[in-house]
Amino acid sequence: MSPIHKTEPTIAIIFGGTGDLAKRKLVPAFYNLFLDGWLHEQFAIIGMGRSDTNDDKYRKHFEDALGEFSRRQPEADKWAAFAPSITFLQSNINDPEAYELLKAKIESLEAEWGVRANRLFYLSVAPRFIEPVTVGLHKSGLAADVERDRIVVEKPFGHDFKSAKQLNCLLTATFKESQIYRIDHYLGKETVQNIMAFRFGNALWEPLWNRNYIDYVQITVAEEVGVEDRGGYYEGSGALRDMIQNHLLQLLCMVAMESPVTFEAEEIRNRKVDVLHAIRRFSREDVGKAAVRGQYGPGWIKGKKVPGYKEEGGVDQKSNTETFAAIKFYLDNWRWQGVPFYLRTGKRMQEKGSSITIQFRQVPHLTFPDAMAENMFPNRLVINIQPQMDIRLRFMAKKQGMGMRLKPAEMVFDFNDETTPAQTPEAYETLLLDAMQGDATLFMRSDQVEVAWDVITPILETWESRPSLEFPNYAAGTWGPENAEALIARDGHTWTVTLPH
Repeated sequence: MSPIHKTEPTIAIIFGGTGDLAKRKLVPAFYNLFLDGWLHEQFAIIGMGRSDTNDDKYRKHFEDALGEFSRRQPEADKWAAFAPSITFLQSNINDPEAYELLKAKIESLEAEWGVRANRLFYLSVAPRFIEPVTVGLHKSGLAADVERDRIVVEKPFGHDFKSAKQLNCLLTATFKESQIYRIDHYLGKETVQNIMAFRFGNALWEPLWNRNYIDYVQITVAEEVGVEDRGGYYEGSGALRDMIQNHLLQLLCMVAMESPVTFEAEEIRNRKVDVLHAIRRFSREDVGKAAVRGQYGPGWIKGKKVPGYKEEGGVDQKSNTETFAAIKFYLDNWRWQGVPFYLRTGKRMQEKGSSITIQFRQVPHLTFPDAMAENMFPNRLVINIQPQMDIRLRFMAKKQGMGMRLKPAEMVFDFNDETTPAQTPEAYETLLLDAMQGDATLFMRSDQVEVAWDVITPILETWESRPSLEFPNYAAGTWGPENAEALIARDGHTWTVTLPH
């Protein structure tokens, strides 16, 4: 998120270079950055993997993938200019010799270019491989330049507080914290980035952005899909770890953070950590009152019968894993004291959608009699992240006609009016560019990760120690279990559903 400028000479090394993430996200992102002129002429991608392939086959693999996963289709002449930057190094990341081969390849490129390039090591690997990779990089001296060498680590960042702390210790044994980029693709989305511009670029909102005017906040990330072929992974994760601990808590931080003094990475990340520290911690008794879990059963999605979670591949028939979570948080600070933050996420929901709702308080005195304002609603601000990308403000206005009658009206800023989908950068494009430019604003810092785990640990421990006797407790194609409705209804509120337009 730094001021726009072209990258320096860079070599991107993808550990897990034949994996799904490289095919679907990483290489398409690099290709679109190339098309838009962000990449330096001296740029290279080295894919690391155990597959028996060569450079030509490896490039063809990605050319085919671009047609399916890139926001822009590959054009023959432009792909021909980009493809030579991609090479493959067959290797076993547990073998020290692999790092000597990688070192020789990198130094050969740098000698050809006549410059010591920035090195971006992308760990698109399972968590168990992080240790051999970091040890190999350390022993080979490949990441010794603190200013030029960076490592990007995919989530999950640990399984709980203890494992997250161990992972951070492992990473910082080899790299300085300034070199470590813990990536959460959600923070790269255009609409998520726009939260900061919306909040801190306008004088209108800051006087209202507090407990005096805001009644409550909702954050929803709903998915239509089930666990698909990830049942084995999801069994060890669940909605709380997979979504709340990172994506939704990060959205909460962006909504609730104090205004940063400067637009510098450390200043912004400090303000986010302040929010996490302010979240009121749960006792075991609190968990039953403020947190709801669910697991989907069979149901219908868009006219198609879909199986329940326990019928998915790789799932234990007696699974206690939640596919839905709804939690009410409070922040104990001056700005937000007493304002509930409702977070919910789930799989096999009625619709796919991610949104943030800021519900303002009702006017303190109702000037108009009931007959004039029979549909009197408080002001509401909705920031839609996906698949809709817009900001909607609801307010009251006079209904056309004789007499004074009020009705709700809406003002909308639609991102798609500004650009077409093909022009909107994907999240990984934004984040990879930032990592190459050394801008850590949108990446997680070690203390951020650990405090986020600390927030949800009481819920995790309570749910794991008390298996649910109700699972499955919501049908696929619905908005989750009834208890989630009760959670918010007890406070006199309802969940906001933004229908597609």
